[in-house]
Amino acid sequence: MKIRPCPQCPESDGWLSKRRRSRWASLRVREREFLALLGPSGCGKSTLLYLMGGFLPIGTGKILVDGKAVAGPGPDRGIVFQNFALFPWKTVRRNVLYGLERQALRREERETRAQAFIDLVGLTGFEESYPSQLSGGMKQRVAIARTLAFDSRILLMDEPFGALDAQTRSLMQSELLAIWEKTRKTVIFVTHDVHEAVYLAGRVAVMTARPGRIKTIVDTRFDKADPEVHRTKAFVDKVDEVWNLVRDEAIKALEKRPL
Repeated sequence: MKIRPCPQCPESDGWLSKRRRSRWASLRVREREFLALLGPSGCGKSTLLYLMGGFLPIGTGKILVDGKAVAGPGPDRGIVFQNFALFPWKTVRRNVLYGLERQALRREERETRAQAFIDLVGLTGFEESYPSQLSGGMKQRVAIARTLAFDSRILLMDEPFGALDAQTRSLMQSELLAIWEKTRKTVIFVTHDVHEAVYLAGRVAVMTARPGRIKTIVDTRFDKADPEVHRTKAFVDKVDEVWNLVRDEAIKALEKRPL
């Protein structure tokens, strides 16, 4: 996936520039990589993600997938939202089956694929449970299973663990890495959490204060299978490096706010 800016466009042109968002963002996402988008509040991280998904119109510049411009949502891009976005009247199984029912698949194949991803996210035995009967972490697992079952090549994740408590969040981070190792999807992960970004991603794209641009891209490849990786000097130093980059932009964002 490539995001190309449009420097020749006037400031008043297009959806992004009118809202002073990520008009000048320039980024190339590698096949099968895990990339985190990190930046101060209001810089346009989620907006950029929704543009990648085709959920918002692109006023200036281009977003390309396999050389083709994104013009709307497509089956090659799946999204996981922070608020789970589950159907409360559907069971776990029916929520996961929802996207598959719109594909030209036989019922047996749909059921088999849905069960495989329910098992993958650790929800075996909860197939007939409703969202109201699940914890926050379990609801997010359902959302992830539903998106994975659709078999999109690119997985867009908008702060999927932001509403979870610290313990559940930590567990879900480890589970997500294990799922990514098995499926090797291209993942673009929006977060406010520096530690989460460094732990999950192979690269972290740090965005500037609004209007958001890609300030720099930091390599964050570690042995994520090491249970002690959080305590290593290299990891702690990397978190400090990225935090300082984000902190500078957060200060700028505060200075731009009207009193």
